[in-house]
Amino acid sequence: MPSEVLGSDGKPPDKILPYTRIVGQLELKLALELSYIAKKIGGVLLSGNRGSGKSTAVRAFGLLAYDGLPVTLPLNATEDRIIGGWNIDALMKAEPIWQDGLMVQASKPDKQILYIDEVNLLDDRVVNIILDATSTGILDIQREGESRREDISFTLIGTMNPEEGELRPQLLDRFGLTVNISAAKKAEDRKAILKTVLEFDEALSSQDRGKAFFEVARQEGKDLMDKLNRAKERLYGVKVPDPIADKCAEIAEKFEIESNRGEYTLALAARALAAYEDANEVNKDHLRKVAAMSLQHRQPRAAQSGIIWIKNDDPILDELLGA
Repeated sequence: MPSEVLGSDGKPPDKILPYTRIVGQLELKLALELSYIAKKIGGVLLSGNRGSGKSTAVRAFGLLAYDGLPVTLPLNATEDRIIGGWNIDALMKAEPIWQDGLMVQASKPDKQILYIDEVNLLDDRVVNIILDATSTGILDIQREGESRREDISFTLIGTMNPEEGELRPQLLDRFGLTVNISAAKKAEDRKAILKTVLEFDEALSSQDRGKAFFEVARQEGKDLMDKLNRAKERLYGVKVPDPIADKCAEIAEKFEIESNRGEYTLALAARALAAYEDANEVNKDHLRKVAAMSLQHRQPRAAQSGIIWIKNDDPILDELLGA
């Protein structure tokens, strides 16, 4: 079991709130969990204003699922840093030492997540390199006389503040799922969050005070990971009936999704959800629950008005699903 919720000193690494103690943000957590169950979903983009808990959730999930913080790509990262290259300091000493890039590092078994904060501010060329490599699972490297081919496999997770600019439609389409995040507004939700944060602060103050808090979080984390891993193992044992596959295509057509990734992601996310719920086959309710996160960023209006699932979309979806 990963030790993200309690280190040898009784405190979690980097003082990250345990994933299972994060209050609310159910859609955010569902997207992260589905991307773990079905890696081919193609990553998650979380869009929301500052202070909405995006980064906390991503880091906490990395600690829970892989026992370590995700590999993080900084905005000023060079191409060498991303895909790999010669270690400059060593090269200056006439010692050719190869340094793996962040994508290769993120592919290691104990990482498996490449996290890009403020992905909308990252240079488009850099984003294209990452997305092209993740779509094929192969990274071809040509660097100063060095030719390498690396197999890469990780979940790409990006976060962004839409007030600071949107991603191009071509890049949006390459993310499997998107979720719009907002900070809690209602007093009841704010109270629940505040109470949890205060308890976490107290738990960090000493091992004695934190014991009960982290033991509960440890067991919650173990139970969740057991469930996610069971779902991952049985994913392709879950049937996608022909009528459900047909509905995926019909929904994509109705919402004017330009690429064919939309219906595939919709079907795959629904299949992952069915596996998570221990169902033997995908049904219409599974499609309904994942439709917005699978399709909203692929609609034509996303380029102009941002990633959003409007109220009028729900009746259209209900009509298609026969609700």
